[in-house]
Amino acid sequence: MLGLNIKQKPDLKQDIKIVNNLRSLSIDMINNAGSGHPGIALGAAPIIYTLYAKHLKFNSKNPSWLNRDRFILSCGHASSLMYANLYMTGYDISLDDLKKFRTLDSITPAHPEYRLTPGIEVTTGPLGQGVANAVGVAIGEAYLNKVYEKENMIDFYTYCLCSDGDLMEGVSYEATSLAGKLGLNKLILLYDCNKICLDGKTDDTFIDDIKLRFKSINFNVLETDDDIYNIDMAITSAKEEKEKPSIIIINTTIGKYSFNEGSNKVHGNTLSEKDTIQLKEKLGTIVAPFNVSEEAVVSYKEQIDSRNISMYEEYMNRYNELDDDVKESLEKLNNINSELDYKGFKYDYQDEKEESLRVASSKALNGIGEISNLIIGGSADVASSTKAYLDKYDDFSKDNHLGRNIRYGVREHAMGAISNGLALVGLKPFASTFLAFSDYLKPSIRMSAMMDLPVTYIFTHDSVTIGEDGATHQPVEQLVALRSIPNLEIFRPCDVNEVIGTYKTIFTHPTAIVLSRNKTNILSSSSINDVSKGGYILEKENNELQAILISSGEDMDLTLEVAEYFKNKNIGIRVISMPSIERFLKQDDEYKKEVLSNGIPIFIIERSSAYSWYRFENNDKHLFTINNFGYSASKKDIDIKTNFTVEYITEKIEEVLK
Repeated sequence: MLGLNIKQKPDLKQDIKIVNNLRSLSIDMINNAGSGHPGIALGAAPIIYTLYAKHLKFNSKNPSWLNRDRFILSCGHASSLMYANLYMTGYDISLDDLKKFRTLDSITPAHPEYRLTPGIEVTTGPLGQGVANAVGVAIGEAYLNKVYEKENMIDFYTYCLCSDGDLMEGVSYEATSLAGKLGLNKLILLYDCNKICLDGKTDDTFIDDIKLRFKSINFNVLETDDDIYNIDMAITSAKEEKEKPSIIIINTTIGKYSFNEGSNKVHGNTLSEKDTIQLKEKLGTIVAPFNVSEEAVVSYKEQIDSRNISMYEEYMNRYNELDDDVKESLEKLNNINSELDYKGFKYDYQDEKEESLRVASSKALNGIGEISNLIIGGSADVASSTKAYLDKYDDFSKDNHLGRNIRYGVREHAMGAISNGLALVGLKPFASTFLAFSDYLKPSIRMSAMMDLPVTYIFTHDSVTIGEDGATHQPVEQLVALRSIPNLEIFRPCDVNEVIGTYKTIFTHPTAIVLSRNKTNILSSSSINDVSKGGYILEKENNELQAILISSGEDMDLTLEVAEYFKNKNIGIRVISMPSIERFLKQDDEYKKEVLSNGIPIFIIERSSAYSWYRFENNDKHLFTINNFGYSASKKDIDIKTNFTVEYITEKIEEVLK
């Protein structure tokens, strides 16, 4: 336990007054909203205050200052405390905003949301995600620190407040395990250890020895109580660590000073009026709601300014002296949705008439990686299979922060959340595994989409045609599950040209690229440019139009065989390539009508769930899809078993067209 004799401590009366005003204001917000989490607001206030007052490098008037320290509130249920703190530290948040806590269209939602509230670095709520995001931010800082080493423009700490619940979640362990391996010494976890969760004591479900766990994964482990001075000393000690990330175990009391302190009853329930009054009397704050001591606010800001103003001004002076091209590159880090400059991008076409789409993806990714140092990422121990690896660059490691390949190991969940952290510092990360295992990343993908982060998910082995590996590895419902996520674009290119078109379209928003392991024909009619439209006419009808075939990915080769059968019978068939349903639906009505021709029967051919396609055709006789799990067998046998043969499909289409 850290700490010195009480006689050696400075006078903390003013510090305690500020902390108590934070507590009081947080309770006012929760009571006013009629819901919230008072327990952590009362217990963790000294942690937040000490960090902001005595350590965090930031400028509340310029929340996007590139070289600010990052603070991530992984336990997003402490939002009332966070908003109260942002208000008192000078961010553009008013008392009126605090009064609108948890109400429609306010900037103070129940859990913090990135881009909505100034001073919020990441959207948090699902526990554990923020811890993994913080690991990603710390990796990004270490990489960018080396990229801009000459200019000395990137040098910050990443702090993360986490709770017992965060450390129960598997994603936090996955991510911190990697952080320890990488020796991310500028990552500091502040663990609010109150030993209470929503349903009761953590002892009922959680007996991990956190100190031993984190020591075993190469963390510097510190422990203290909730005394402001001791927290300050612990953070100071953590910042002096040069080889390891740190975790500071801070033993707190949930709901401190309330009637139910130390109990799960104060975790997510508002305080009674009687409890609120007695609490404020103990805190020495004004009983009337939303009355904050001006003296406390002024004192808080003075402490912050005394540390930060000169640092900020010195940084901006150095920035202003930089060459314009360096300034422009730094500005791109702040504009995380900026487009890449594809000038100089090259793709090495082979003489063969077919190529595996995962190989094509690798070549395209490497081509873009050579023209942009923002591209960084890795796979969950399957790079040799997904081909998602930057061949000309080293691995990111403790000893090489300029490496651009991250070896995630078998940690899919953390890989997604860490990628979000990388995107939050302005990089264009990629993450890769088999499509069947996209389920392991789904919470992180959802957060990518919610925050509109330019993370690229590369999923290969995209259908039952991978064969003998069997049903566990053969995706069926994963594609429609991804397509159902708002603000996520899915691209399933059919050949090399569409792979190139996909890579020239992405990196500005969250995207999933879905690729086959198998080779597909390189088509003379496929279009690099039309991929951006999501869907286009791949082959026009040779007679009066009687039917439209829509397909994507490797299923296009089978679809073209079906089309050829009908063309030989002089039946007018149009083939539509639909690499991205989401992109196609964003096109104007005139274009969509031109492609689909209203009133013409539509047939879908895709080895995936039918649910993706009901918006285009809801007659199951028109849908050649797969709605059951796969089989352990050869591709040929599986195709016969699942009726993905030219003979079966043409016969069924003929029956409909009669």
